[in-house]
Amino acid sequence: MKTFGTEGPVSPEKNYIVSRTAELTDFIDRIKQGKYLVIFAPCQTGKTTFFQLALDMLVAEDPTYFPIELNFEAYVDVDPVDFYRSLVEDIREGIVHNFQKRGSTPTKALMSFLDAAEITNHLLMLRFFQHLASLLGNQKFVVIIDEFDGIPTTAVRGFLHSLRRIYLTRSAPQCPHSVGIVGVKSIAQLDYDRSVSPFNIHDEFALPNFTLEQVHELLGQYTDEVGQVFAPEVIESLHKQTGGQPFLVNRCARILTAELEIPKIDPIVMEHFSSAHARFLREQNRNIQHLLTNIRRDRCFERILMEIASYDKESATREISDHRKCERRVLRGI
Repeated sequence: MKTFGTEGPVSPEKNYIVSRTAELTDFIDRIKQGKYLVIFAPCQTGKTTFFQLALDMLVAEDPTYFPIELNFEAYVDVDPVDFYRSLVEDIREGIVHNFQKRGSTPTKALMSFLDAAEITNHLLMLRFFQHLASLLGNQKFVVIIDEFDGIPTTAVRGFLHSLRRIYLTRSAPQCPHSVGIVGVKSIAQLDYDRSVSPFNIHDEFALPNFTLEQVHELLGQYTDEVGQVFAPEVIESLHKQTGGQPFLVNRCARILTAELEIPKIDPIVMEHFSSAHARFLREQNRNIQHLLTNIRRDRCFERILMEIASYDKESATREISDHRKCERRVLRGI
């Protein structure tokens, strides 16, 4: 039996999962166009799950795309030289892993290049990608960088400038063909010297919360498998109280279906939801803790928190705009 996933990326084999078909199609189309993308959203909103599904779909549609996944989480406070040395090892491992998934092996020339390659700065990274393009042939190299916020502050400018140069040069083949930067902060917030952004060529991709229809889809998968139904008002209340935030939706659904011990022959009704909601509010949650920390830094976040608690479509655009203004004010005060 599947579960509602709340720990890290979810798996279609083990967890109930929202298809996000429209968002995935949009994201894949941008990769095919060779865009350099930024995906940013708060913690536990399904970013990692989303791009992993996107890469699987991309390769299934066109095997000439050669995507690898990187993760910068462990690089916080690392010296730039060590960062680049580790980066080339991560790229090598990602390429080998991709060949293994395809049931093939890299050419001797490619492996010799990867084994001998050494990157210690952003200029050598440029040369590395130029050489890599010639060894991959007609394959389009795609790089998704998860937890990008972990990049050392002393390395971020050079790294982004090098990607910008690759994108603007538009040499054939462009390598990487497409880049996806995944993180909590937007690129504007990573502009540490507060000058013109070194990555102003990026295409911003904001991953939205679940719609009411998507919450219906998610809970419907459970009903189809188990047979237990949710009262319509429970689904509506769950979406309204969580704002469709993926972790909050899944956590509430897990409490309702696995922790309250409701008999599976009984429908899940508002009395059950009230109990689940009360239990959830007593728990520690880092999304809420993050918001409270920001409120302590700048009171303008208090109104944003209240809007999230009573989320409605008409306030969504204003909320996002105000949220970014507040983030810039907080960053200036750090």
